[in-house]
Amino acid sequence: MRYAVLVTGPAGAGKSTFSTAFATHLRVSKRTAHIVNLDPAATGDAFEYQPAIDIRELVTLDDVMGELNMGPNGGLVYCFEYLLQNMDWLEEELGGFDDDYLIIDCPGQIELYTHHPFLPQLVRNLQRMGIRTCAVYLLESQFMEDRYKFFSGVLSAMSAMVNLEVPWINIMSKMDLVSGPSSDTFEPRNGKRGKRDIARYLDPDPMLLVAARDGRDQQRDNSRFHDLNRAIVQLIEDHPLVSFLPLDLTSTDSLEIVVSHIDFTMQYGEDEEPKEPHDLDEGDFADME
Repeated sequence: MRYAVLVTGPAGAGKSTFSTAFATHLRVSKRTAHIVNLDPAATGDAFEYQPAIDIRELVTLDDVMGELNMGPNGGLVYCFEYLLQNMDWLEEELGGFDDDYLIIDCPGQIELYTHHPFLPQLVRNLQRMGIRTCAVYLLESQFMEDRYKFFSGVLSAMSAMVNLEVPWINIMSKMDLVSGPSSDTFEPRNGKRGKRDIARYLDPDPMLLVAARDGRDQQRDNSRFHDLNRAIVQLIEDHPLVSFLPLDLTSTDSLEIVVSHIDFTMQYGEDEEPKEPHDLDEGDFADME
C-alpha cells in the first residue's frame, strides 16, 4: 500500500519546513518517505531533500509567465491545468514507489484548495492508482494575533475540507512562536495569550468573534459587521468541522503526535499481513533471541 499526504495551507504557513521535518522523522523511524513538490514556483533552495518527484520538471511558473505573459496567479492555475492534462507523466513518476510514504508539498495559493477543481481531480487520480490519500492544512500561529484573520483561516480550512473530501487534519504551525504574558510593551490586537486562551483557538470558540477585547458586545463597536459575524458564528457552531493540532517543530514530541494522527487518519499499516513463520529470515529470529 502506498500513502500520500497533501501538505496544504496559505503561503508562509511552513509547509515546506513541515514536509522536511516530516520526512526526516519517518526516515529516522526506519520508514521510507519521499517528498513530492507540486509548487511550480518553488525556489531551488526550498527543500533540504531533493524532491523525488518535482512538477518543475514538467512545467515552471517562470516559464509560463514569460512565454504566455501571465501573472503569478493565472500562471499557477495554468500550471495545474497542464499537470492534469499530463497525468500520465505523474503516473509514470509515481510508478517506481511501492509501500512508500509520499509527502506532497503544495503551493500556498489557497484558492487551489477552496474552490478550484484541480486538487480534487488530483486526489481522485491518486486514489485510482491505489494510493491512500489524506491532507493536512497548516495555519500559522500568528493568525491568533488577529481574531478576524484567524476566523478567515478557519473558514478557508473548512472550505478546503469540503472541496477535497479526503481524511483531513488541521495543524496550527509555528507554535514555538506563541508566548504567554510577558513584560513586552507590544500588545497584540487580541491581547496577550495564555494557555487557556490558546485552547480557544485550537478548538475554535466562535464567541471569540463576537466578543470585544474589553468584554463589550461587538455591536456597540461596529454594528455594520454584527450580523455578518453572528452568521459566521452560527455556521461554525452548526458545522464544527475544524480543530487544530498544535505543532512546534522544536519539539520531537509535538511532531510525533502530529505524525501519529496522520498515520491513524490514513490507517497506516492496517492492510499489512502478519509474517508467517516461513517468511521470517535469520535476522528476524536473531531479533527474537
